[in-house]
Amino acid sequence: MEPPSGPASRRHVPWSRLLLAGSLLNFWTPPTATQLTVETVTPLAAEGSDVLLLAHNMTKNTLGYAWQRGERVDNAQLIASYRVDTNATTNGPAYSGRETLYPNGTLLIRNVTQRDTGSYTLLVTKNDLQTEIQTGHLHVHPVLPTPVITSNNSNPREHEDTVVLTCGAETQNTSYMWWINSQSLPKGTRLELSEDKRTLTVVAVTRNDTGPYVCEARNPVSVSRSDPFTLDVLSPVAKPSLQASNATVTEHEGPVILTCLADETGVSIRWFFKGQSLLLAQRMTLSSDKSTLTIDPVSREDTGDYQCEAFNRGNSSRSDPLRLRVTWRENSRALGVGAITGIVIGVLLVLTLLAVLGHLIFLHSSCLTWY
Repeated sequence: MEPPSGPASRRHVPWSRLLLAGSLLNFWTPPTATQLTVETVTPLAAEGSDVLLLAHNMTKNTLGYAWQRGERVDNAQLIASYRVDTNATTNGPAYSGRETLYPNGTLLIRNVTQRDTGSYTLLVTKNDLQTEIQTGHLHVHPVLPTPVITSNNSNPREHEDTVVLTCGAETQNTSYMWWINSQSLPKGTRLELSEDKRTLTVVAVTRNDTGPYVCEARNPVSVSRSDPFTLDVLSPVAKPSLQASNATVTEHEGPVILTCLADETGVSIRWFFKGQSLLLAQRMTLSSDKSTLTIDPVSREDTGDYQCEAFNRGNSSRSDPLRLRVTWRENSRALGVGAITGIVIGVLLVLTLLAVLGHLIFLHSSCLTWY
């Protein structure tokens, strides 16, 4: 669509070309009492908002005006132009569909994006073809999302690992702040901030460095703070000790109670018998925290070395072996029956032999008397 034409004497000249010609022929404008100005509302805009470029001190004898991208007059960067006598608006190559040019010279840009950042030039052409040019500036910044703290090591080992905490995704024109335990970072050689303060390094982490940590991201249009982040520092596990209610016990008696004593909290316990993981028999029970093993009744099969091991996700330590001795004696009732049976059999054999021998002697004696 061709822009509306100008007055009768130049009605065959396109309006955009007329504006450009006027600006080239009269680039220098003598100073006036009221200088044309451009005000950006707001100059620091949040992405997705609407922005106004306000034209102040417009002259009354205006032929038309045009808004362009950039700091110089270039028809290739024309957004829109307006002709006063026909009240006609013509969109240019740089028009995106989000701009509205008002009769008073104000330009509205809706739903701005970061690509809209830059300079905008207003060209005003008077009826005598004198021109005024003024430039406004717009900076569009993203609305920062809630930053998420990430760690290079989810389970660092105390005094061994160095942890690097990062505050959200990297964005331009953003500053960062950190807190630990709701306090500003303490001064120390083990806490190091990157140049942009987005990354916090904890050197040779200790159990006192668990946090929680909070970071804040800030740009000219928004402020956003992370959720608390806690480090799970794996401390070395001290060697547990093992105690027994009775280290020497008679079979079928009991109970025997073995107790694993660990200095740390937050550790788990597992048991070993003769160097192997303990397989629980029906006679064995573990307490809810597995620190106590009860054997009742005791069997000779329970004789051997017992150990307990305290562990967390990164470290473990095993106690010294504790030997359980199970003694036993033959069942007295069973031995009595066996002995009695043996005696009875022995007596019967002896009596039988004596009877046979006596019978033979008797027969022999009878034979001698008969003869």
